[in-house]
Amino acid sequence: MSKILLHRTLSNSHKWILFIVLSLSVSLLAFIKPAKKGSLTVHFINIANGKPIILQDSVYTTPLGEQYNITKLRYYISNVHLRGNVDLKDEDNYHLIDLSRKTHFTIPVKEGKYRQIDFLLGVDSVRNFSGAQTGALDPMNDMFWTWNSGYVMFKLEGYSDSSSVINNKIEHHIGGYRFGNQVATSILLSFDEIQIKEKENADVYVYMNLDAYWSGANKIRISKEPVCTLPGELAKKIAANFIGLFSIKSGKL
Repeated sequence: MSKILLHRTLSNSHKWILFIVLSLSVSLLAFIKPAKKGSLTVHFINIANGKPIILQDSVYTTPLGEQYNITKLRYYISNVHLRGNVDLKDEDNYHLIDLSRKTHFTIPVKEGKYRQIDFLLGVDSVRNFSGAQTGALDPMNDMFWTWNSGYVMFKLEGYSDSSSVINNKIEHHIGGYRFGNQVATSILLSFDEIQIKEKENADVYVYMNLDAYWSGANKIRISKEPVCTLPGELAKKIAANFIGLFSIKSGKL
């Protein structure tokens, strides 16, 4: 009989504890307000020789003195994050910058003041073997090799008299995500403080300077390296220059 009473007492105690916990949870939730949200539009301004890049017609000169033009320029920007914006995430944080189509994107941001942004130039390893995907990562965007090689992180095509291949082509399809061949590069940029307000949008302008592509940590000569279309040593050599491609400013142009 005493065992039955003890069991009932414990059961009642558990019920009271559960009731108190639930009551406290409801009370706390009543005081927690949803984060006030605004948005940030990130614009990519692609330049070479100090001027905006124009596909097809304009001629540019590398810091090594080789002339070229550009017919295609595309690259992935992913995992975009404003330092201090820890509570909000862009659910589809993968963006394809394509000079022939779209060079900006908008992400949700918690209300507040910010001075730094970081992102990945390229696509993280997980998404490189996640099967068929949509949006920016849709294989129809012509930025995907195979499940084994993954995504092209940065694509540059054009022509140059310095190129020794057929029709003087330049074909740089820079990719690689497997161990030893990773080319995705983390970028951190600082800028003048911006304030994100509820239901309002702010802008930052990221400059991608192609001059640094040819002459950064490594010197890339079109005459020697007009084609790179596989993961490996040359792709890593070129990708070592990615870290110096970007600078940033806030506010309006």
